[in-house]
Amino acid sequence: MRLVLWILRLLLFFLLFGFAVKNDHLVRLHFFFGAEWELPLVFVILVVFAGGALLGVTATFGSLLRQRREIGRLRRQLARTERERTQPPRPDGQQAPEAF
Repeated sequence: MRLVLWILRLLLFFLLFGFAVKNDHLVRLHFFFGAEWELPLVFVILVVFAGGALLGVTATFGSLLRQRREIGRLRRQLARTERERTQPPRPDGQQAPEAF
């Protein structure tokens, strides 16, 4: 299995390397106020891809934190329910007050 993974990684590397070699032409990027840069096309593609990946990770980070808070809340609620379940009944017939 490891050999297959390494073969796939090498194949992907050579495909991307071939893509980079084929797209080594210079492109001119025009910015505001007359500023412009000349860069290889593959570099521009790489920077845009990395920026998109970073934006995607940042966008999912908020929902990840929200899910972790919800999991923590549910675990505390489960622990509280388990404690209530294992407590012996009070002699006066009343339930113990809930702790917040």
